[in-house]
Amino acid sequence: MSRVDATPEALAVIADLRRIHGPLMFHQSGGCCDGSSPMCFAEGEFKVGASDVCLGEVDGCLFWMSESQFAYWEHTHLTVDVTPGRGASFSLEIPLGIRFVIRSRVFTEEERANLPPVTRGE
Repeated sequence: MSRVDATPEALAVIADLRRIHGPLMFHQSGGCCDGSSPMCFAEGEFKVGASDVCLGEVDGCLFWMSESQFAYWEHTHLTVDVTPGRGASFSLEIPLGIRFVIRSRVFTEEERANLPPVTRGE
């Protein structure tokens, strides 16, 4: 059971971005730039701190969000997807004329019982 996943379309974009930029990471935006969108960066280009939690990996890319935001999302499974249109963020896919988005659904009780713990940033 995972907390975060990706659609095949998003996985294809991630693979393309990885070929260009090397290892990648995600941080779920808290709403300041592009609503509440998953933002993709070259690994290490976004500084995570003690107030961030790692939900897991999406195709080998760590997926982070702020601890305060996680308090609202901890009961939901997140799926990274992609849609046409330019977002207003610094995420790596923006120059391609597409943007990552999050699809979510509430975990079942059985899924919640089998979730891995989140890890904290430094």
